[in-house]
Amino acid sequence: MIGSKGKVGKASAAARFAAATPSGDFSIQEDKPYAELWMGTHPSLPSKDLETQRTLLDLVQDNQALMSTEIGQRYGGKLPFLFKVLSIRKALSIQAHPNKKLAEELHSKDPKNYPDDNHKPEMTIAITPFDGLCGFRPLAEISHYLSTVPSLRKLVGDSAAENFEKAVKGHETSNDEQDLEKNKKALQNVFSALMKCEKSDVSAATKDLLAAAKKEGESFAGNGGPSNGGQELADLVIRLNSQFEGDIGLFVLFFLNYVKLEVGEAMFLKADDIHAYLSGDIMECMASSDNVVRAGFTPKFQDIPTLTTMLTYSYAPISEQKMNPVDYPYVTLNSVAYSSASSTTLYDPPIEEFSVVKTDLKKQGAKATFEAIEGPSIVICTKGQGKITVGPKEEDMKEGFVYFVGATAELVLESSCDDFTVFKAFCDLTGKEGPKS
Repeated sequence: MIGSKGKVGKASAAARFAAATPSGDFSIQEDKPYAELWMGTHPSLPSKDLETQRTLLDLVQDNQALMSTEIGQRYGGKLPFLFKVLSIRKALSIQAHPNKKLAEELHSKDPKNYPDDNHKPEMTIAITPFDGLCGFRPLAEISHYLSTVPSLRKLVGDSAAENFEKAVKGHETSNDEQDLEKNKKALQNVFSALMKCEKSDVSAATKDLLAAAKKEGESFAGNGGPSNGGQELADLVIRLNSQFEGDIGLFVLFFLNYVKLEVGEAMFLKADDIHAYLSGDIMECMASSDNVVRAGFTPKFQDIPTLTTMLTYSYAPISEQKMNPVDYPYVTLNSVAYSSASSTTLYDPPIEEFSVVKTDLKKQGAKATFEAIEGPSIVICTKGQGKITVGPKEEDMKEGFVYFVGATAELVLESSCDDFTVFKAFCDLTGKEGPKS
């Protein structure tokens, strides 16, 4: 929960939500940073039942009907997803999460740094404005920065930069299979050249980069590129250097998409996709794993050889990583909800472990009745107050309250105010939440 990169005191949504738990023993200290709130059965930090203090892992393993037989068997009696609130003040590490096969290999060889054998695809939904570095930029943008940021080109090396430019020129956006593989290999080579630089060289190059960012403003990095303006990139370099002086991440940002999410916007990252979250409060849902391969913006263990060999080296504009949420179809809104433009929005990534529904009830008395599903759910209120009803049991629902809902249970949310927001993460292998591709 406490993390040096988290927002401080009550500015942290993770801290506020954690402190909301009735009769909990956590209280916010205004001078401390708070980064994460975990909800799930992951053994590193399993959720607990408020009344009995038993872990959620114990509860679902004692009663597999809470998960459904199929989900319990497929995922070893554990919740298939981990739901989090992240409150980010300072850049999180440049990282990727291994696929299932690599996770098993890394865990077997180095269980200290890779604590489990699962993959970790993840989805991010902004609850305050968010920014981050996510996935490789289109190749033409990378070529542009290699030619307009002298300190970047010097660090990568003229030979590596030229080899990349020649390899991709003329077919940067080709969909031909051979071109794609050739482009990915060229990207891997030039990115690996950057990541293998000596720290002393990175430190020297940073001085030149920082001087250019401060001096050039809007004309920095060749006036920026199609995705980001020069001033925006200059400000980003200055800001990140103030957090991690002389870090390789200051140069990695020219290879990665710089993305901003407004409240309610989301993106999905497959296993082996590179990213670094920079600031904001988010709901994050992922396969139940804590495996992270790091390579910048961190004092923690870094594994650059693994990172540079594991990445997919897929490249695309950020618009292709942003999700397109849809209305959730398996819910009934009452007349108050309809007339107040209340909504239930489905974020459905192309994997089976999880989906998320965001419910916004916009008037007191607005009600959403969710059909039962063949799988477990975790429900958290992020704004306002209301009631949650599961079967015959009704409970208060306020900002930060978290509930586990077992399989086959109908769920009803009712607002007691004019702005009630609830997120529900769930797993349903029957496909009720939509087709998985």
